[in-house]
Amino acid sequence: MELSGGEAIGRILKEYHVSHVFTLSGGHISPILVGCKKNGIHVVDVRDEGNAVFAADATARITGIPGVAVVTAGPGVTNTITALKNAQMAQSPLVLLGGAAATVIKGRGSLQDIDQISLVKSTVKFAVSINQNCDIVPAIEHAFRKARSGVPGPVFVECPIDLLYDEALVRSWYESSGNKPSKGLKSRVFQFYLNRHLDKIFECTLDTMEPEPPEETVSKHDTGKLEKALRLLAGAEKPVLLVGSQAMLYPDRADDLARSVSSLNIPVFLTGMARGLLGPSSSFQIRHHRKKALKAADVVIIAGMPCDFRLGYGRAINSAATLISVNRNKKDLTMNRKPDLGILGDPCGFLCDLSDRPFTKPDAWRQWLATLQESDKEREAEIDNMAAEPTELINPLAFFKEMDAVLDDNSILVADGGDFVGTSSYILRPRKPLSWLDPGVFGTLGVGGGFAMGAKLMKPESEVWLIYGDGSAGYSLQEFDTMVRHGIPVIGVVGNDASWAQIARDQVDVLGDDVATVLRRSDYHLVAEGFGAKGLLVKAPDQVRPALETAKELAGKGIPVLINVHLGRTDFRKGSISM
Repeated sequence: MELSGGEAIGRILKEYHVSHVFTLSGGHISPILVGCKKNGIHVVDVRDEGNAVFAADATARITGIPGVAVVTAGPGVTNTITALKNAQMAQSPLVLLGGAAATVIKGRGSLQDIDQISLVKSTVKFAVSINQNCDIVPAIEHAFRKARSGVPGPVFVECPIDLLYDEALVRSWYESSGNKPSKGLKSRVFQFYLNRHLDKIFECTLDTMEPEPPEETVSKHDTGKLEKALRLLAGAEKPVLLVGSQAMLYPDRADDLARSVSSLNIPVFLTGMARGLLGPSSSFQIRHHRKKALKAADVVIIAGMPCDFRLGYGRAINSAATLISVNRNKKDLTMNRKPDLGILGDPCGFLCDLSDRPFTKPDAWRQWLATLQESDKEREAEIDNMAAEPTELINPLAFFKEMDAVLDDNSILVADGGDFVGTSSYILRPRKPLSWLDPGVFGTLGVGGGFAMGAKLMKPESEVWLIYGDGSAGYSLQEFDTMVRHGIPVIGVVGNDASWAQIARDQVDVLGDDVATVLRRSDYHLVAEGFGAKGLLVKAPDQVRPALETAKELAGKGIPVLINVHLGRTDFRKGSISM
């Protein structure tokens, strides 16, 4: 039998090293899912289309290969918009395949038929609708190239249902769609038009259309500017390096990047996906008082992030400091503060090349580094003291200190929440490169279930911890059903303080009202058990370590686990809302 469009798509994805696709079933996309399965691709059916995209996003971040989500037409596509926008802002390369109405009835009021291209255009780098079977292979090849090139991001390919099935079957459907054919002129004209349309959309033979091998895209930078950066650093007395998520776009170069950053001897702050780059204990990594360091610095290198709200729109950096910025995105390169030296290119490549050029003595900034290390120790002591303070139920700082103590060297941390996750970032020490996944600059709640599943499937040997706020847990707790069905043993931790705490902190103090911020201490662990996972409840300090160790043991046996931790109140992150 001739290759169908769905099978052709499965073959292309296999050629492009896609091992998993994430989906929620729908009639418009069934041939793609079957085609993927026939080509040995693991089809993971989730409970919400947004989580399919989040899972694809995570696979892309960890492997560098664009992740793939497949969703049905109409509501299936609209349900992905937030996840697509998150991927766009996080610069994650992924391909979304969306079902669509048959070509011959498109725009005529068929089920779930909307203008999907116009809908997604602002959230993707590239959006295209396949109009004939000749377009299937080149459209998807182009989608993969586009997703990875320049500033990576999501792309959308619309796949009409009639182009996904075998041609003979589609023709038989159209022939039998009416009852007995009429011999009238109108009927003959319609049949002529229909035959011409079918001839056009099935013009090519898919069996003979071999996909081109995927291309490796490399972003170059100006070597002359590299030399200038070396000269600026040679004259620095208090340099600071900030490494952002964009530096992690080449997962296979993460170890090289880590060695390069360490060899520069520059005090470094790691943000976003760069957390964990230098392991849990590097003498050059500074974890606290970033604003204080930036205000004292005389040369600041920002590699892979803009001067957005995280850097006070540029105001957090000493106005007299020399600013060197490296970014793939021309707009981000100059956002809010124009750098003294702007380098349009890949931050990873720039830092690796920079470390290859000796430009100063290894101990040139020893005193400066010692000053920042002492500041770090002071903050750590403050956190230790706050962790030791008794609270009703569980002190969240104390909980994370216990959790950090049991993390394996191969663990991956997925962050999905506000106050609870914010607290974790001060205490948990990611163990290796690409071992911390958060939504990125968009700050999206709800990434957790998808991210955790994608991470565990790409790194089955890793222990994956999903850190939930009790608010964010409501977005993807149902994915524990998916984890059970597909054997994805994630360890979830819900910080249950019965509140949208990050919002409530300022809202109550400033406005004197807790409206819309109050939750219940719900039995999230029982919800997970209802889906077939294991649930654990922690309400007292002496229950923390046993629960963590039990969760590790169960996950090691292939059982997903959710720990429901009842938290007490602290003022640790008071005044943390971003403007």
